[in-house]
Amino acid sequence: MTHKTINLEGWPRPKGYANGVLAQGPQLYIAGQIGWDENGKFPSAEFLPQAEQALKNIASVLNASGGSPEHLVRMTWYVTDKQAYLASLSDLGEIYTKIIGKNYPAMTAVEVSNLMEDQAVIEIEATAVLPEA
Repeated sequence: MTHKTINLEGWPRPKGYANGVLAQGPQLYIAGQIGWDENGKFPSAEFLPQAEQALKNIASVLNASGGSPEHLVRMTWYVTDKQAYLASLSDLGEIYTKIIGKNYPAMTAVEVSNLMEDQAVIEIEATAVLPEA
């Protein structure tokens, strides 16, 4: 195990994230991934399909580095529509678990007015700590 989840005693258990993560090992910083595929095409203008593709893109970068989703220790989600994000939490949880598994790193979600790609409605950046070679 490359990391340990830190949640504070007496605090409510976080839903879908950790309060902190203690990790040691080679670090992989994954730039913001958006909902387009390997050809730079968006499969949909909708939130959930873009979120699913962004998570798949993160998993692809992890795999290319020799890592896997359980090595994620931090994620920041940038969404252009807070209400779309909140309305999709149940389905988003299923998609997340299918791609990332039951790993819940330290996460932050932020609503932003725009992203650099006009069609993008979500961007996720991540940090992973890989096992020592």
